Amino acid sequence: MMQVVEGLLITIMSMRSRVSFLLVPVFVCLAFVTCQWSLDYGMGGDMSTDVKVHRYDKLLDEYISLNSFSALQKMGSEYPQETKFLIEDVLSIGSVSDDNINLRLREYYSDTILRRLYRDAMAKYQDMSHIERDFTRAFKRLKRELPHMNVPRVYAQISALNQSVVVGDSILGFSLDKYMGADYPLYRHFYYSYQCRTMSPERIVPDCMAFYLLSEYPFPWEWHRTLLDQILHRGKIHWVVAQILGYETLEEELGYTLEEGNWCRERREHIWQYLVESGQLHSTDPMLVDVYLQPAECTYPLGVDSPGEVGVWLGLQLIDEFMAKNKNMGIADLLRETDYRSILKSLRLPY
Repeated sequence: MMQVVEGLLITIMSMRSRVSFLLVPVFVCLAFVTCQWSLDYGMGGDMSTDVKVHRYDKLLDEYISLNSFSALQKMGSEYPQETKFLIEDVLSIGSVSDDNINLRLREYYSDTILRRLYRDAMAKYQDMSHIERDFTRAFKRLKRELPHMNVPRVYAQISALNQSVVVGDSILGFSLDKYMGADYPLYRHFYYSYQCRTMSPERIVPDCMAFYLLSEYPFPWEWHRTLLDQILHRGKIHWVVAQILGYETLEEELGYTLEEGNWCRERREHIWQYLVESGQLHSTDPMLVDVYLQPAECTYPLGVDSPGEVGVWLGLQLIDEFMAKNKNMGIADLLRETDYRSILKSLRLPY
């Protein structure tokens, strides 16, 4: 468990060490197209697509708590990919082929604090029906737009506060211990408040759908690496998630508060002008890209009172306007579109 704690602290401290930028005031306003947020895309779907959350977390607990050989056999025979991911990629405690890996796995989860976390998570998530309902709705809508899409096997696990979501070949997993609610006592020892607010049960399905779509439609690194391209790519993915989950506003899909959404809308033209005039829009610096796209206390170049992930928010708005102008374009066409400069040209924005 100490390895888990140390890893979390290292991650948190590294986020604090990011370079801060100051927002240069800009007073030139741009003409943005006003569009109406709509839920017309991706409705309906294949009614036979029902999603069941496989309780891999319970199976693993049966092995850990009872040293159940039958549970261990099921983990290897029925969930081989999930077990391999957990051991090798999530926990990084060895290889599934190691002679003593089963004992090592059991010892890892026998830590007192981790056992408490495990019990709390399983108690909180006794019933998965509401999560299954949201997954089913999302994949039904996706199947209407992407009929050849394979619906992955969805499963729950306990990751010891490691990865929130894992995506593999036809599988999609989420970690219950990363979605215990913003006020879960253990979180305040390891996470900032802005991180805790994203660790609530209602974020499970949108997070999973975003990661799933990013795996199916990855960023085309061989073509573009600029902040501009990544803003629109991430905005595209989150726009589709907002559609298939039926959010009332784009800000709701991002988990923004009303105040954060208002802050962005009031300064939107200034944000765009600043990105253009500073040259940041065409930057390929990965640190700068992360500042605009990754969760944080704020988007530092835009000031300490800004919300995090303003780049994603901006991408959402631009994609929404693009789709409002191209009503014949469906979700499948949008997901395949990677000519992001062409999208901006159609919106007549300077860049």
